[in-house]
Parts: sequence; structure tokens; C-alpha cells
Amino acid sequence: MTVVALLSVAPVREGSMADEVAKAVAALDDFAVEYETNPMGTVIETDDIGELFAAVQAAHQAVDGDRVSTVLKIDDKRTKTQTAREKVTAVERVLGHEARSDR
Repeated sequence: MTVVALLSVAPVREGSMADEVAKAVAALDDFAVEYETNPMGTVIETDDIGELFAAVQAAHQAVDGDRVSTVLKIDDKRTKTQTAREKVTAVERVLGHEARSDR
């Protein structure tokens, strides 16, 4: 996989957004992408930038609301294949421990 992206989609409103965020994440299941959701967004991996954009569009459209905020950050590494996990492992190798606190 050569394309790694960070996606955040949410309605602009007060209160819990979990139900709408879940709709956006569920929309990704219809595409040839791997993903992992964390508290700040969803990391997506795919071999095809077009597939990424199609998945992002579906996730954005899955959220109900008068106003929807979508943020997308893309790392399109064209000369080397590197998964999201491998990127984290490289940082952990330099740190000498997992990239998380023990708190």
C-alpha cells in the first residue's frame, strides 16, 4: 500500500457525534481500503488514490447534518511501499519504546 491518509468527518453540532461518525466509518467498508479509527480520526490505507477519494466522498456524504466538516491529510509515497504500521514502527525504533505514554 502506498497511500496513507488521515480522515476526520463530523457534523458541526453540540453533543455526541458518535452516531454520525459511525456512519462515516461504516461507509468505508464498501471500498478497497483498510482503516483504523482512533479518537481524532481514521487512518486509511489503499493502493489507489482514486479509491481513497471515492471512499472519502462516501464517508462525507454518509453524515447527516446541516453542516459537515471533513479534514483529509494524504501521504502518497510513490517511490516506496510503507504501511501505516511500518511508519509508526520506524518512529518507535528511534524512540526505543512504543509511541505512547504509560499513563
